[in-house]
Amino acid sequence: MIRGIRVQLKPNNKQKTKLLQSAGVARFAYNWTLNKQIENYKNGGKFILNGKLRKEFTKLKQIEEYS
Repeated sequence: MIRGIRVQLKPNNKQKTKLLQSAGVARFAYNWTLNKQIENYKNGGKFILNGKLRKEFTKLKQIEEYS
């Protein structure tokens, strides 16, 4: 038998803000990566590997618009 444990988080206002920011960043990263893959596929390219995408995403921090 597999048992499950339910946990309920009760964050305060600062923690709620941080949780929502984390969700926003994750959504942005997913959408950015998906857009890159779709754009690459339309141009006849193959699947972009994880390491290459991570390097490009890290470079976004240097751009003032995304900092």
